[in-house]
Amino acid sequence: MQPRNMSMSGVVDLAAVKAAQEAKAKAEQARAEAARQGGGAGALSPADLVIDVDEAGFEQDVLQRSAEVPVVIDFWAEWCEPCKQLSPVLERLAVEYNGRFLLAKVDVDANQMLMQQFGIQGIPAVFAVVAGQALPLFQGAAGEAQIRETLDQLVQVAEQRFGLTGLVVDPDGEPGGADQSAPEAPVGPYDALLEAAVRALDAGDFGGAVQAYRNVLNDDPGNTEAKLGLAQAELLHRVSGLDPQQVRKEAADKPSDPQAQIAAADLDLVGGHVEDAFGRLIDTVRRTAGDDRDAVRLRLLELFEVVGGDDPRVAAARRSLARALF
Repeated sequence: MQPRNMSMSGVVDLAAVKAAQEAKAKAEQARAEAARQGGGAGALSPADLVIDVDEAGFEQDVLQRSAEVPVVIDFWAEWCEPCKQLSPVLERLAVEYNGRFLLAKVDVDANQMLMQQFGIQGIPAVFAVVAGQALPLFQGAAGEAQIRETLDQLVQVAEQRFGLTGLVVDPDGEPGGADQSAPEAPVGPYDALLEAAVRALDAGDFGGAVQAYRNVLNDDPGNTEAKLGLAQAELLHRVSGLDPQQVRKEAADKPSDPQAQIAAADLDLVGGHVEDAFGRLIDTVRRTAGDDRDAVRLRLLELFEVVGGDDPRVAAARRSLARALF
């Protein structure tokens, strides 16, 4: 399967919303089962946190597991001297992080197709897969401090944006002793409608996705997944008919026009420029008053919903908005 690119600064992937909910449920079930069985059942041993992966097992070992835990991929080769320095550090950190990420090692000589799919030009190269999405971490030699900083950011993003809280690890467990197949997540009453909404989004039927999410919220107004999905579907619906070049020109020509800035902010967010979208609307709040200011404020609140209230950029923007208003 061709990996999809993901930027840590981008918007939450719509397809990952459901994966995040399922991952949380699976993690909770695994921890509950381990507690019932005295802490060991269902848990991995430290040795299970580092796995060798090939092309045949990539779907199961990496893509499927990435719905439970961030999977860090170490692309290496026997002849690569820098790889021999980097790999032991990654293996040690995988154990130290105690299930917050899984390390998958890929021998590029034996798995040329994976190397091509990830667009790797040289090794060592380290990627991560989170909720089925691939993102580059670093290439070439890296110091341990830099590696730790990158892993900390990865773990934070995986937990805050995708609900991936990591794997249960038994420090005294035997390698391979746990059943590593994840328990099935409980089926919710609205799963069929939520799946239909995601399928509509994948097909570009944004209006259909909006309606599907609204159908869920009509019966369950507090459904978190439907709220987030609706905000994102409405955003995509709004931008689907825009001419980006014209929108950017109008926003540049009319810095105090609320509708021009609102449209440009929508494009900013869809493009993954979260801070730009927030900053644009906060600046417009400062320049407007009355109904115009209220329209800008309401759109900004909608974009907060798209990104998610737990995102630190949302918290910072809320503080800036409060200063702009008062």
